[in-house]
Amino acid sequence: MLGSASLFGLLSAVLYTSFSPVPVDALNNGVGKLPALGYNTWNAYGCNIDEDLVLESAQLMVSLGLQAVGYEYVNIDDCYAEKNRSASGDIVADSVRFAHGMKNLTDQIHELGFKTGIYSDSGWFTCGGYPGSFQNELRDATTFQDWGFDYLKFDNCAIPFDDIIREGMIGKYTRMSDALAQLSQSSGQPPFLFSLCQWGWVTGDIAPEWDSLALIINFNSFITQATDFYGHNDMDMLQLGNGGLTFDEAKSHFTAWALMKSPLLVGASAIGTNLSAITPDILGILTNTEILAINQDSVVGKSISPFRWGINPDWTSNSTSPAQYYSGPSENGTVFMLLNTLNETSDMFFNLTESPWIRAGRQYSVRDLWTHTDNGTAVRNFTAVDVPPHGVVALLLNDAGDEPAGIFPPCAVWFNCAYENGTAAN
Repeated sequence: MLGSASLFGLLSAVLYTSFSPVPVDALNNGVGKLPALGYNTWNAYGCNIDEDLVLESAQLMVSLGLQAVGYEYVNIDDCYAEKNRSASGDIVADSVRFAHGMKNLTDQIHELGFKTGIYSDSGWFTCGGYPGSFQNELRDATTFQDWGFDYLKFDNCAIPFDDIIREGMIGKYTRMSDALAQLSQSSGQPPFLFSLCQWGWVTGDIAPEWDSLALIINFNSFITQATDFYGHNDMDMLQLGNGGLTFDEAKSHFTAWALMKSPLLVGASAIGTNLSAITPDILGILTNTEILAINQDSVVGKSISPFRWGINPDWTSNSTSPAQYYSGPSENGTVFMLLNTLNETSDMFFNLTESPWIRAGRQYSVRDLWTHTDNGTAVRNFTAVDVPPHGVVALLLNDAGDEPAGIFPPCAVWFNCAYENGTAAN
């Protein structure tokens, strides 16, 4: 379960559950305000990692232009450690695969301009059978800081029995969040970015296939209210290519993750067995700066949310056909995502005021975030024509003034409005 989607929280303000915020004693210095962009070793390499592979991946993130558009983390997942702690109780890096030491590796990654992340577990052991951090939270946090890491992914295997842990799901993770906050306060260094995996909140590991994406999107569509600055629902690592998705499905995958404000962590298996195998099409998806700008909006932290489910009645949970019509605010306008969950090409129509972020009686300029074109002005409604199967349309709408005079009926949702004397508008 190592690649399970995680709830992405931060130590500098609040740690979010899927449903309500829980304050933690931490530093409010802005660390983790926005979703993380970066790279993770797990999905491609699993336990077959070493210092050369991690450094090569960081170098490729630079040469491919991913760093230039904002990807800033290079993260090591499970299996980097020796199976046993040292005589003094510390986690020890594998002496063969990380022969030059973790600090040497993180120094080189930092010199490339990245931050870097490490992995541990809230239980006795990690999911790969390496030492977990239960009852060693502050000790391990100190080790990770001494090694030079900036980010901690915290998993959910080998959980102690209830009569030992005596905590609910929040308390179990608060042990490490408090340790990280305490370490930051005592050392004067910025707090770690804290990415926690609570499987009861998520849908299982992502797979590079449409059914897996639909399952995760459906689940996340019901908890979008839990995403804002300092707390991000992590929908799991990106799985864009590697033969499992069509190009249109890959675009839908990236769009949904980005606009729902999930962290965007590229695993090498998302594009092949090695970052050097990335295709121009997939690289183009990963470097769509207009989509990335919504994910990294520093003014508005909210996720898009469904305003209409589409082929299903509203509020229907359907793991194979999630909601199709989404919108949300952003610094630069109202964002729309139209997701064609059908297995055939479809036109997708909506009235503008179905979105709570649109004002009645106004017209809106339309920017397509995938074609990078300005597509005229929408008055009252919009139709996306010929959306491919499992494809997506991403739009940015901006107020362009009053709608033209003389339009009949006098309101877009004509069956629900009336003249001053009470006569129906239709």
